[in-house]
Amino acid sequence: MKRQGGFTLIELVVVIVILGILAVTAAPKFLNLQSDARASSLQGLKGAMAGAAGIVYGKAAIDGKETASTETDVDGIATKYGYPMAKDTGIAEAVVGLSEDWSSATSGATILVVGFKSDNATAASIVATNCFVTYGEATTVSSGVSTIVTDTGC
Repeated sequence: MKRQGGFTLIELVVVIVILGILAVTAAPKFLNLQSDARASSLQGLKGAMAGAAGIVYGKAAIDGKETASTETDVDGIATKYGYPMAKDTGIAEAVVGLSEDWSSATSGATILVVGFKSDNATAASIVATNCFVTYGEATTVSSGVSTIVTDTGC
């Protein structure tokens, strides 16, 4: 009679135990993906804000409005020194989807703080998350805008 080949029950149990050990050691690497995704989203938003500011500045320069020190309208976007201002009619209007997908609040006259969507967000509540983008509007003709990501709390 021919002996039938196959795995014994002990061999199968040993393989399952080894797979379990591998899963336990590899799992922590994949558990922190949400934090990385949030930080990456903020980097993407920073790029979108910088790109939108550059495009608006180009339009302002074509219109000859890049040196205006007071609020000036460029294609429906409030600008100052050619760059979008730090308010809902400024950079929030220039970046498509910013006001629908993100919470934003002004902090001072020239800074807009943008974080993940939440109800009744204030600048202080967004900053308290340590997971936000700060947009600083241009304060002089040569200063340009600043976009800073804070992702220590993501």
